[in-house]
Amino acid sequence: MKRLITTGGLVFAIACQTFADDHTALARVTAYWPSKGSAKTAALNKARLHEGDCAVDPKKIPYGSKMKIGDGECVAKDTGPAVVNRKAARSSGRNAAERNAIVIDRYFDSKERARAWAKSNPHFMPVQVQTP
Repeated sequence: MKRLITTGGLVFAIACQTFADDHTALARVTAYWPSKGSAKTAALNKARLHEGDCAVDPKKIPYGSKMKIGDGECVAKDTGPAVVNRKAARSSGRNAAERNAIVIDRYFDSKERARAWAKSNPHFMPVQVQTP
């Protein structure tokens, strides 16, 4: 019985942190832009993308969440396999915290703006997430 209560308390504590309205997390932030001939819509949910939108793992950050990333804000509207499997964090992280970081992919209207932003900002940064 004691184990059951302890396990239940632990699960409850983790669930409260997972569904908190506002939290900060370490993220590997990458940038993407529309490829030649593609529409400016999200891959899975077909939402129209604009600069200031981003791709996230919807199991960790729900769609519609607002995030403060470095110099600006973005809204979670898209996802993709590289974001979900955290490829960028796992391959470029220099320590355990960076390798375990979430991945957020910021959308830009042009390749030039995306590359300029990526060049002028750190790869890993704290991100404040506000869920809807």
